[in-house]
Order: sequence, then C-alpha cells, then structure tokens
Amino acid sequence: MSTKSIKILLALAVVTAMMLSACGGAATPAPAEPAAATATPIVEAAAPTDAPVAEATEAPAAEEPTAAPAAEEPTEAPAEEAMTPEVDPTGQNITFWHVWGTGGPSEAMQAIVDDFNANNDWGITVTALDQGQYNDLEDALNAAIQSGDVPDLVTGYTNAMANWYAVDSIVDLTPYVNDPALGLTADEQSTFFQGSLDGGKAADGSLFAFPISQSENVLFYNSGWAKELGFENAPTNYEEFKAQACAAAEANANDDNPDNDGTGGLVLFAGASNLASFVFANGGNMLNAAGDGYDFTDQTVVDAVTFLKDLWDSGCAFATESYPNPEFATRKALFTMSSTAGLPYQIAAFDAEDAIKDDWTIAPFPGKDGGQSVDLFGQYVAMANTNPERMMATWVFMKYLTSPEVQAKWIEGSAYYPTRSDTLPLIEAYGADNQIWSYGLSFLDSGKAEPAWASWTTVRRDVGDTLNAIIQGTPDDIPSMLEDLNAKAVEAIQETM
Repeated sequence: MSTKSIKILLALAVVTAMMLSACGGAATPAPAEPAAATATPIVEAAAPTDAPVAEATEAPAAEEPTAAPAAEEPTEAPAEEAMTPEVDPTGQNITFWHVWGTGGPSEAMQAIVDDFNANNDWGITVTALDQGQYNDLEDALNAAIQSGDVPDLVTGYTNAMANWYAVDSIVDLTPYVNDPALGLTADEQSTFFQGSLDGGKAADGSLFAFPISQSENVLFYNSGWAKELGFENAPTNYEEFKAQACAAAEANANDDNPDNDGTGGLVLFAGASNLASFVFANGGNMLNAAGDGYDFTDQTVVDAVTFLKDLWDSGCAFATESYPNPEFATRKALFTMSSTAGLPYQIAAFDAEDAIKDDWTIAPFPGKDGGQSVDLFGQYVAMANTNPERMMATWVFMKYLTSPEVQAKWIEGSAYYPTRSDTLPLIEAYGADNQIWSYGLSFLDSGKAEPAWASWTTVRRDVGDTLNAIIQGTPDDIPSMLEDLNAKAVEAIQETM
C-alpha cells in the first residue's frame, strides 16, 4: 500500500460572503469578485417567498473577425499531443454505490452520471446504484469484500473507509491525482480546500478518500431575539457567548410563561461533532503533537468542555429529546447546533403555527479567546482495489465528478458546499437566491474535519459518552475523565492496527 503523501499546493482563497443582508423580497445579486462581508445575512421574520431559479443566459455569439488582407500566412505551431496514459481505461464499465436515495441529490447525481456516460472520451460507462443509508452501504460493502464482487466507487464515512483502506479494499489515490496523463495539474490541486482534503487522509498522509462536497456544523442563531436582549452581533468568544445564552435563559425564567422555564440559552447535545467544533475554534484538533494519536487533555479540549460544563451548571444550556428545530423557532433557544444540511428543516419549523417569526442566521463556533471554526462534514468517495483498467476508469469519473462545472451542478442539486475554490464563481446565482446557505461559504476556510481514522468510529462514541458524563458530573472530575478518554482512545487505535 502506498504511503506517499499527496503533494498538493493548497493556496486557499479567502472565501467571503457573496451577498448583503437577506431580505424578504428579491435577493441582492452576488458581486462578480468576492468582497468583504458588510452584514450577516438573516432569515427575516416575514416568511420569504421562494426565490426563482436563476436561468443561465447564453453568452453572445462571438463576432466574426474581419478578414485580414491577403498575406503570407504564418506557419502554425504543431498542437501539443495529449499524453497517453500508461493504463488504458477505454470501454470500462464501473459501478458507483451511493446513499442519495430519491429527490434532489439523487436526481442531480444521476444527471451527472448520464452526462458523463454520453460524453466522456473513453467510452466509460458508470452505473450509479443507491444503497440506502450510510450504514446500509457499509454493510453491503463489507459483504461484497468477503465475496470479492465489489463496486468500483463508493461513498461513505471516512472512518469506515479507513477500515477498508487498512485491509487493502480501497486504494491510495495519490498516484491517480498525480498521474502525468490523467491526474490533476498543480494549479487544479491548489484549488481544493485544505480541510476537505485532510478529511480523506490516513495518519501516514495517504489519500484514501476524495471530497466531492461538504457541509458544516454551525450555530443557528436567533439574531432578532438577541437584539431585543441587547446584543447586536453573534458572539465571538466564550464570554460573549455565555452572556447572550444566560440573558436568554433569564428572559424565559422571568416572563409570564411557565412552560418555557429552564430554556432560552443553548440546546446542548453532547455529541463528538459539537465538541469538535468548539475545539477547532480554539485552534485544536484533538490529536497529539506527533499527529499519530489522540490527546483529549490538550488545553483546547479542556477549555471547550469546561465552558460547556459551566454553561450547563449556570442554567444557560439545556437538552432536548429530539432535534431542536421547534425550540429554536419558539424562542426556547437562542442557539442550537446543526449541520447546514438541516437548514431546510429549520426553515420549515418557522412555518409552524406556534412559531415566532424572528430574524435568524447561522454563525461559526467561537473560540475561548476569539477564534472561530466549523466542523466540516465531507461527502467523500473511495476507489475499490480491483484491476488497473477499472481503477483508472474510476479515477476518470472521479476527476469529472469533482471538476468545477460538474461540482457546481451537484451543489445546486444537493445544497452541499463545494470543496474547491474555483467552483465558487459558478454558483454565484445559486448563492444569491439562497443567502443563508451562501453565508456559510465564508466559514469554509476556517473549518476542519474530524480524524479520518478507523479508530474514530469507536473514539467519537467515547467522546460523546465522556462529554455527557462531564456535563452531569462535577468540574473537579474533568481532568480524570479526559485522562480516561485518552486511555480508551489508545485502546481503540490498537484494536484497529
């Protein structure tokens, strides 16, 4: 198995908000070039009407050049011949397993596959097959590995892919990315966001998963209620966050409605992704200094769990039994934590009969002293270890799938975010029509991904259990609980080696 690190020169362009503040009426067009954000987009209290889909305008036909006076024509330089690949992918049939079921994402992916099949230069045919949920796909692939009849391309969680990589069922993509004939140029490689690429890397730096899109774990923030409480902007550090959360909790405790007592601040779901978001904002990554193991005693983790414990003990955070969309829409929560994939569900919650028509937006997680970040959830694909011709054909489709033009079609059909900066100009119209979504673009370059290690499947569950225990315990127990978490993480690594 190759352990060569992918040599990608990532020069992340600072992604800024592509819009002014959202209004209930027509959206403000995004500028042609990214510019500094002047205001945080909000969903306004008045229920917005659906923005029309912007249709592409055909470019004007180029004018015919005026014929030059007869003269001796210069000799044209011979066209540079395309390099012939060492492995010929011509005529291969490949199978792609995914999890996008029915609806917009499924239709968008099938359209992409159909276009590739009709127009690729190699006569490659891709068959895309939905496998249900992620767990269903994992079970199906595990069975396929045992039988030897595997698909060529699969999507999935990177920690599951890490397990498949450990047993040589999927391959390191570095040789394909750097292939002199069919790989990506240095300029193309430099457009990918670092965080999304890192999410598909093993501890040794090999690239076993490739990002086709991503979503973000963000804060949903009731900016309208916050302004009534005296706060003009989303919090940028722990002190500001606690002040706003506690002010909301106090407001609910002192109003005339006894049903909302004990609510108002942050809905705290003690999951690994939510903790990771706060740790990332502190500048940490939950790994040790060598990058070959976990370290949950790092100060960035200690600060995050101590902060959440303090919010809970101060009565400024509470839990819900299910997704907190109704609580956020009825002023029982100033903050909730959610994937951006949950935006449609939160918008729908504000249409409920008992909803309070507040202005609201999304925000990155603040760090203790002013940093910010989001947890990036990637949609990754991995290549099965089959034969050279099938694998090269699979790579040709992967390259097509992540090209800027095709990624733009996928983004518009799925509402995910891009993984490369040169896709951004192609989705400006979509961003102008979906301004809260578009605001999340400005968080991408500060985002980080959770470890893409086989052990993370077990460790992330232990992280959630430990955070729950910390919330319910005493502050003095935090150091020993984090030490115990480190010990469990070491065991998990050993079990997956």
